[in-house]
Amino acid sequence: MTSFKRRMLGLAAALTVAFAGTATAANKADTLYLFSWSQYMNPALITAFEKKYDVKVVQNFYESMPEMFAKLRAGGDSQYDIIVPSNYYVPRLIATGLIQPLNKAEIPNLDNVADTFVKPAYDPGSRFTAPYQWGSTGIAYSADKLKNAPDSWSILFDPKFNSKYPFAVGTDAQVVMGSACAYQGAGYACTGRKNWGNAAKLILKTKQRANFGSFDDGTPVLRQLARGNVVAGMTYNGDFAYYKQRNPDAFKNMKFVIPKEGAELWVDTMAIPAHAPHSKLANEFINFILDAKNGASLSNYTHYASPNKAATPYLDAGLKQPPAQPTPEQMKRLHFTPSLKGEDLQFVQQLWTEVQSR
Repeated sequence: MTSFKRRMLGLAAALTVAFAGTATAANKADTLYLFSWSQYMNPALITAFEKKYDVKVVQNFYESMPEMFAKLRAGGDSQYDIIVPSNYYVPRLIATGLIQPLNKAEIPNLDNVADTFVKPAYDPGSRFTAPYQWGSTGIAYSADKLKNAPDSWSILFDPKFNSKYPFAVGTDAQVVMGSACAYQGAGYACTGRKNWGNAAKLILKTKQRANFGSFDDGTPVLRQLARGNVVAGMTYNGDFAYYKQRNPDAFKNMKFVIPKEGAELWVDTMAIPAHAPHSKLANEFINFILDAKNGASLSNYTHYASPNKAATPYLDAGLKQPPAQPTPEQMKRLHFTPSLKGEDLQFVQQLWTEVQSR
């Protein structure tokens, strides 16, 4: 072999090694894109994850399940690595191919999940999701303005109880219609066109009242309460506890109730979009959150109950009582939102569109 050929072979080998190194560097995940509810992650956990995996976490937020779903269908399934869908949206995400199965080999901390959440009906075999937090949807209201308010949806739906002060009704079709069904005696987890039609009529009448404020829920309605723009609205138990602790002056006369007629019990989950740019890192993030101490750190920050049995010894005492942990009597009032599909889902969505547009 001539010296020229040896030099050329040596150069080719060097280039192969160089390009291989470049490809490896290019394929290394350096960013995790998290798409979740606002104020739903302990910043200390983000910092710890970034340090452990030498990556950057970029967070984007939504305020409702319909907003999240719309963004995923518009191409977000290839933009985000982790999403946090509520239980009744999980079947819809699976059916539309918007999320991918978990790589359980990358998630040994799944063993920390409490038995209640291991094989949920919304995700048989837990193939696509891991539980994140769980809680309830109820009513937050000003006890100064609405004196002697009952633990009832009448706070929102009965004009005899409140015809003076502005109030808010939620934005999620199924949750609001389920609440209206409960108030009408059909139960929160109602189904059937007659029940849904009656619920829509009640919501429409509620919307047409002079003191109706807006469609708002979750974190936004708590901001409205703090500013005095509304005196009542639908929100989540953990969000209420979070705001009450961080803004005690504004919330000292605010109360949170789980209506006696029935209300929503929900589980938020972690899932990986179908075309996530960094799916391996996403599985590692899920495993990180399911660590016992990290799971407790998350709940201690958000004020929501943890589905992580290994986290229990590290939870703050306040998370073992209301509003974070409902009483046994309150638990009897709580029900999962039904997962709808096909014509039933289209019917509810059509009703909701009519309610909001009139």
